[in-house]
Amino acid sequence: MRILLIEDDTVLGAAVRDQIAGDGQSVDWVTRLDAAGDALRGVGYDLILLDLMLPDGRGIPFLRALRARGDVTPVIILTALDQVSDRIEGLNAGADDYLVKPFDLAELSARIGSVARRYTGNPNPIVTHGPLDIDLAARRVLRDGKPVTLTAREWALFEAFLSRPGQLLSRAQLEDKLYAFDSEVESNTIEVHVSRLRKKLGSTVIETERGLGYRLGRA
Repeated sequence: MRILLIEDDTVLGAAVRDQIAGDGQSVDWVTRLDAAGDALRGVGYDLILLDLMLPDGRGIPFLRALRARGDVTPVIILTALDQVSDRIEGLNAGADDYLVKPFDLAELSARIGSVARRYTGNPNPIVTHGPLDIDLAARRVLRDGKPVTLTAREWALFEAFLSRPGQLLSRAQLEDKLYAFDSEVESNTIEVHVSRLRKKLGSTVIETERGLGYRLGRA
């Protein structure tokens, strides 16, 4: 999943960025609304984390403008504004969740996962795929009842396939979901991760369409 973080507090921004990256997600971090607008014009994001008080304006008008032009990208507001009226204003403007600072980074990860599942049409965090039992919330996989350990990148890649069953995903699409603007991506990175997933989860769990991409296969 590729996430846009709009936050001008450098300490909090770095902590949130590192938390998201540690979860295996890609994050682009900007500190101004004008930079956020430029990023949104160039990239299709899966989620936006939005502070409400930025150096060049407030987040609520930005969010309203986003929704007015038909952009349905899920948005979680991160703010120190903790009044009920602030929460109501944010949710009415089109936010999907509202998290008050200071917050626990693990809770942020949980809320990101919850919003993402709602948008992929699978609010149930437990998924069964052949011999695999997958807990999307806890990021756990059992194969024939035995736990399988996935790295953060392996999990993020597998989750991308689970969220789009049957859909062909190109290598470029997968790289775009897993890596931020400034990341160095080796030419065979996706192939390496796919190979490791097959070894851990089953040789048919991901199918290859030669020259086109990959899709979720039989486990």
